[in-house]
Amino acid sequence: MILLGVNIDHCATVRQARYRQVAATAGGAVEPDPVMLAVMAERAGADGITVHLREDRRHIQERDVWRLRETTATRLNLEMACTPAMTEFALKLRPESVCLVPESREEVTTEGGLDVAGGRDRVAACIEAMNTAGISTSLFIDPDPAQIELAAKLRAPWIELHTGAYANAYYDARARAAEYKRLAVGAALAHDSGLVVNAGHGINYVNIAEVRALPHLHELNIGHSIISRALFAGIDEAVREMKRRMNG
Repeated sequence: MILLGVNIDHCATVRQARYRQVAATAGGAVEPDPVMLAVMAERAGADGITVHLREDRRHIQERDVWRLRETTATRLNLEMACTPAMTEFALKLRPESVCLVPESREEVTTEGGLDVAGGRDRVAACIEAMNTAGISTSLFIDPDPAQIELAAKLRAPWIELHTGAYANAYYDARARAAEYKRLAVGAALAHDSGLVVNAGHGINYVNIAEVRALPHLHELNIGHSIISRALFAGIDEAVREMKRRMNG
């Protein structure tokens, strides 16, 4: 059984489009409430809730994260940049897990995996701090053997394979096959290295048919496609349908 982590960032994106200048994150006229969406997603079968508290606070706000910490019944997964400020915040929040991701103000959403080798010292320091606090750390990385092997050396218990290149190549048969092979080889290497294998980015209701066949998958983190489907079918049906497709 592959677990489903639902990323609710883009519910907050809709809220911020109208209420960016309002101090409150919920209540009164402020809507939609991402925390309410998280509760509904859990009731529909989500195995965890994922949020990315970005440096520029473009969607999820600190108050959202604290409310989620008080509300979630499953597992809270905090996506975060590998910085001292975010490390300090995570240690105060104490989510069940964190996922270290690259972050650029110019990107619309996270593009590309974390360069573990290029930031080895700061990644290692963050992993050590989380391990000491009993918080599981995942590294959001491309299916590159060197990055995967280094993740294991740095004692990160989990990785999340970046599936964006595969998703972008989906309608180009040759490129798609090559990207899928990279993911499959990467997942096998990670498993053999003692890492828990998660995956995410660009996964939708179509490509899930292939993604779910990747070896050793523990969890998929999916946001945009589920939020998009929820606009038409509601969050309950969006979550249930994804779980059905994930696990056949």
